[in-house]
Amino acid sequence: MSAPPEQRLVVADEHAGARIDVALAQLLGVSRSAAANLVDTGRVRVGEQFVRRSRTLAGGDVIEVLPGAVAEQVEAPLMPPVRFRDEHLLVLAKPPGLVVHPGSGHEGDTLVDALRAADVPLAEGDDPQRPGIVHRLDRDTSGLMLIAMSDEAMAVLPGMLSRREVARHYLALLSGVPAEPRGVVDAPLSRHPTRRTRFAVVEGGREARTRYRVLATADVAIGDEGAARSVASVVCALETGRTHQIRVHLDAIGAPVAGDPVYGVDRVLAEAIDLRRPALHAARLELDHPVTGERLTFTEPLPDDLRAAYDAAGLPIPEGLELT
Repeated sequence: MSAPPEQRLVVADEHAGARIDVALAQLLGVSRSAAANLVDTGRVRVGEQFVRRSRTLAGGDVIEVLPGAVAEQVEAPLMPPVRFRDEHLLVLAKPPGLVVHPGSGHEGDTLVDALRAADVPLAEGDDPQRPGIVHRLDRDTSGLMLIAMSDEAMAVLPGMLSRREVARHYLALLSGVPAEPRGVVDAPLSRHPTRRTRFAVVEGGREARTRYRVLATADVAIGDEGAARSVASVVCALETGRTHQIRVHLDAIGAPVAGDPVYGVDRVLAEAIDLRRPALHAARLELDHPVTGERLTFTEPLPDDLRAAYDAAGLPIPEGLELT
């Protein structure tokens, strides 16, 4: 049996026709992001029925807010830079350190919260915690992301990704040099059998394929004794989109992403080139627009922290991102 409501609000005529998240923000005196989160997490009913954010209200509707719904608010992050926007699709440049969607330990401080706070319309999809999200980047990975703003785009984009119709190229600085100058890592991935926050190459895991090409190599002096670490600059292309895929695959071939605190950790190298996060950047997206069919291509330069790490490692700043 559902808990009794903590608050019961009657919709006045002035809010008739408004979306539930917009009206609720005004009625409760909270941010629209916080109001949307209440709806998405199943803590708001209208006429005793749980609703989605797209529900529009009529005068006289009764909104019930369940107990514990209004929590201490966290200020939403700033909206990341936008590289493309129309009524269906948003392409943005995610900064490092930003979690993509709410989850354990992250409420109010995610990319989804930033989008809501900026009043960006987001397609609802199947998961209320991930409106508009069709693929994700790890918290400390920077670069280009696609966001579905319309239901039409959301209906098409996941299939395009699974059919490999969206080209996603990443730049990475590696601790070590791959044995081959180009290749394909074809190794199934699953959760690590004993360390559940990690992923690993596991027989019987989900299919995972990553193509790579070495762009340049260098040796980094370590300390005062003349020791050195070999490093490489590579471009990678995802053929599948598993969690931590590039990081696990490159570690599996003996050349992990430099600065990664989880896979192939080399703190000495990271300190030598002042690298404070995994040197991984989503640098190129190419796809047909999911609704109009227009061919779209986006490239995003390395952010300043990674440019500085490449310079410190003696590697040229990458320009050619294609694997051909």
